[in-house]
Amino acid sequence: MKIRKTISYLAPVDFASIVFLLLLTALNVVFHARVSVWRELVLVNAVTIAAIVLLAWLAEKHKTKLLVGIHRWYCYLFVIFVFKEIYLMVRPIHPTDYDQIFIAIDYWFFGVHPTQWLFRFAHPVLTEILQTAYFSYYVIFIVVGVEVYRRYPIEKFDHAAFLIVYGFYLSYLGYFLLPAVGPRFTLHEFSALERDLPGLFFTDFFRDIINAGESITKGHPNPVEIVQRDVFPSGHTQLTLVSTYLAFHYRIKSRWIVVFLATLLIIGTVYLRYHYVVDLAGGVLFFVITIWTGNKLEVWWNIVTGRVNNVRHDTE
Repeated sequence: MKIRKTISYLAPVDFASIVFLLLLTALNVVFHARVSVWRELVLVNAVTIAAIVLLAWLAEKHKTKLLVGIHRWYCYLFVIFVFKEIYLMVRPIHPTDYDQIFIAIDYWFFGVHPTQWLFRFAHPVLTEILQTAYFSYYVIFIVVGVEVYRRYPIEKFDHAAFLIVYGFYLSYLGYFLLPAVGPRFTLHEFSALERDLPGLFFTDFFRDIINAGESITKGHPNPVEIVQRDVFPSGHTQLTLVSTYLAFHYRIKSRWIVVFLATLLIIGTVYLRYHYVVDLAGGVLFFVITIWTGNKLEVWWNIVTGRVNNVRHDTE
């Protein structure tokens, strides 16, 4: 009975995070001969799951503004933690890169390599705009979350946070299934990127932050060996579409700004050589799967935990 009551404290995003951590733990155990730090990852995952359960229990028991806020917002930082964990797992578990398949699909469909074709339009002003929009990916879902958090009951924020975090986890599964490094390494020379696509003021700064997030050490002699395999699906496309969907679902004030940034961001994924066009198609597909299965999964979880009335209007 106590276990069932404790589970009822878990928000949908807690449930998704715990399940995904359990999946990663199982993969670490199964492929322990390949993942050199599997013991450390299993231990970290166990401690993290316990921390999530404890945080949910404390937030429900004491209901202070600070605890509730931490419980609702931790997930946005948590997806970065999980992103770095899978970095240690994807290549050891699935060492084959599938870039040549993605390149062939793009060429079959367009008759050209899209990133090479777009190079004819390259201009420092355009590069600056698109690199800034691409970087806004890390801000858009925060902006949407903040406005939903401020304007709506907490259950509405839970719905938005769940779809975003659940979407991240689905994209991470794609990285395990079809690892790839992207056209900036395969169809272009990575070291020539700053020369080929120079910006104006912030391009290099944003580019360096993104590279660091993908574990590319500045000045590394062979960055393709260390970059995160995170090309298919395009998480930038998938999660930006999820954020845009939520912006209109909740009619947030900045929804048209989100649409504007989202449009430039998706164009930038190819122009800036981060993704193949087929990755964008994968991002759209994963977006549809996120919304369709996410709503159903959230309804199920809220029925199990007695929260069903809280999200009925969000998931109908």
